[in-house]
Amino acid sequence: MNRGRILIIAAVLGVVALAAVAFFAFQPVSVGTPDDDASDSADAPSEPAFATQAPPPPRASTLAGPGFNDMVDPDWATETADATGIPRQALLAYAGATIGVVENFPECTIGWNTLAGIGKVESDHARHGGATIDANGHVEPLIFGVPLTGGEVEDIPDTDAGEFDGTADFDRAIGPMQIIPSTWRSWHTDGNGDGVPDPHNVYDAALAAANYLCHAQTDWTTGEGWRAGVAAYNTEPSYAAAVAEAAQEYADLVP
Repeated sequence: MNRGRILIIAAVLGVVALAAVAFFAFQPVSVGTPDDDASDSADAPSEPAFATQAPPPPRASTLAGPGFNDMVDPDWATETADATGIPRQALLAYAGATIGVVENFPECTIGWNTLAGIGKVESDHARHGGATIDANGHVEPLIFGVPLTGGEVEDIPDTDAGEFDGTADFDRAIGPMQIIPSTWRSWHTDGNGDGVPDPHNVYDAALAAANYLCHAQTDWTTGEGWRAGVAAYNTEPSYAAAVAEAAQEYADLVP
């Protein structure tokens, strides 16, 4: 099926990775000094991080709209949101993204729960700073990561003249999935079918992240594959551990 909604501009293995520092922007225990990072490593679990992949979400019997989020069974979404504590619209974004990504990467086995784990760590499911998601998936107020000026974070000079991240002095991660501008430019998508790819829209951002991750890794069913895939988003072991913990919890909470 090709619904013509995925608007990938480029799919290059060497594309700039997603915001590797967003984790530190939103996790108070990791912000600050190298000593904090050392503490994180010391607290990391002895077993390598890994989360089993939840089954694909059931599809809606009748499409409610043009977006991939509209293809998810609404009753399942409501029940799963209640069980996991994930906002329903964010859950629809993660689940819809696993449906949508099949058009470009049919062999990709990433589960909605892994996308949800990343969304939890990156922006608390678009709730960072008191943000909320409106009916169309747009997040307000806008979520931005820390300036990528080097030191304890990546050094990424400005690539978008402030078009996406609001500043021409440096790059910073954008939106609920904390994608850096250059990666958004390469992988921008229209997840909700409104014709406007928007990194601050949870449906668009989740699908962009899923496409990027499935380009980096298709087999998410093994520990080695899962860790390699998450490392494409952030190489820190503490990041993988945090994502794995959240993703596994979500998988366990849903029958």
